[in-house]
Amino acid sequence: MPADAPSTLLILGASGDLAARLLMPGLGELLAHEPSRRVQLVGAGAEDLSADEWTKRVRDSFDSAGASGPAVTALLASTTYHRADVTARDDLATLLQACDQAPAIYFALPPAVTEKACKQLEKVDLPEGTSLALEKPFGTDERSAKKLNAQLLKLVPEERIHRVDHFLGRATVLNLLGLRFANRLIEPMLSNRDVENIEIVYDEQLGLENRARYYDHAGALVDMIQSHLLQVMAVLVMEAPATLRAEDVRDQKQLALRATRIWDDDPASSRRARYTAGTVDGRQLPSYADEEGVDPSLETETLAEVVVEVRNMRWAGVPIMLRSGKALASRRREIIITFKAPSHVPPEFHTLKAPDRLRISISPDEMSLEINVNGPGDPFVIDRASLSATFNPGDLPAYGEVLQGILDGDASLSVRGDAAVEGWRIVAPVLRAWRKGDVPLDEYAAGSDGPKSWPVGLAEAAPAQKR
Repeated sequence: MPADAPSTLLILGASGDLAARLLMPGLGELLAHEPSRRVQLVGAGAEDLSADEWTKRVRDSFDSAGASGPAVTALLASTTYHRADVTARDDLATLLQACDQAPAIYFALPPAVTEKACKQLEKVDLPEGTSLALEKPFGTDERSAKKLNAQLLKLVPEERIHRVDHFLGRATVLNLLGLRFANRLIEPMLSNRDVENIEIVYDEQLGLENRARYYDHAGALVDMIQSHLLQVMAVLVMEAPATLRAEDVRDQKQLALRATRIWDDDPASSRRARYTAGTVDGRQLPSYADEEGVDPSLETETLAEVVVEVRNMRWAGVPIMLRSGKALASRRREIIITFKAPSHVPPEFHTLKAPDRLRISISPDEMSLEINVNGPGDPFVIDRASLSATFNPGDLPAYGEVLQGILDGDASLSVRGDAAVEGWRIVAPVLRAWRKGDVPLDEYAAGSDGPKSWPVGLAEAAPAQKR
């Protein structure tokens, strides 16, 4: 769809936090970046808001992003809000009548409410060209994900279903693909012939941040690893797509996910922990178990590590660690590719023990290649050097890119239905082992790097995890 063609965005749950904090600022930045774009915004929610109150909410969200320009002005002049029960057929029909174009329906709702709304949409005549956008989690396990997919396909075809993954933006995907497939030196090195291991890490300093209602039933494994980090891994390890069109990229990602298994088929090799009281970046945090809304008996983890293997010709035998946690000492969003040691080093060289590493940071997108070189002084002493580069940061924030894809009918950034199912299939053995108590729930002080007993990455992992 051309960017200057008029479109309609219908947000269900528009009076909630997600819409105000992320969706509408992202929309504002998209409109500021593309002043010729014309979007009709229709909001729906349980809260009773007047036209002026709604317009002010939208304007405040746009102002928070510094968004202005003719496209912003046009939207503010036309936007409407409707108090509605989004699980009622008649209310949904009324909302669709308020849409000037076939809408992109964004479900800014809890998963259970989204499912009920989709069932009611079956009873409504959806305009030709309607698309659907859903936030994670996509189901609660493999079976429910399949059921949800079947429900959505009753409404619109797969290419018009956007399962939102705001973590992996368009610029980041293109940066990873460009690094891998546009460099003759790097691409051949990314295989089990040369790679010792891979770590994909998302450590954050934030604690629970009033998200107990969702997070206490999800935890780090489901919230980040099952969804976002497996998608990052798929882009990193997939084979080169024929083109950068959505269908080709998503085909290759899916092949990588289908080949992925828990390392040595041993879910007990995973790790989980939750934070106790401590100080993070000058902020005092209580123990997770004492946070408001938390049920300590659920034993929800706030830090998880899982090692997987992509069992295909390129990657078989390479451990890939996926790690994510909250309330940690530092913010880390990076991919670390550790290469194997040289087969022979002349004995006269006093060689450092550190192997060559390629580090790729996400948001901001940067890379550094850490290698051993002859440094100053004694020419027989091998020192460490780092070659760094900064990637294209992109023109839009994550939700601006997400909404751009949804409104333009580009599914490149969305998770395909079968990929959502594979994510649950991959982590299912770990979830079962944790529920049975086969893996202890360790503890770490907020503001630390994690439990002191845990090895630091795969470099110190048990031999069984390095094979």
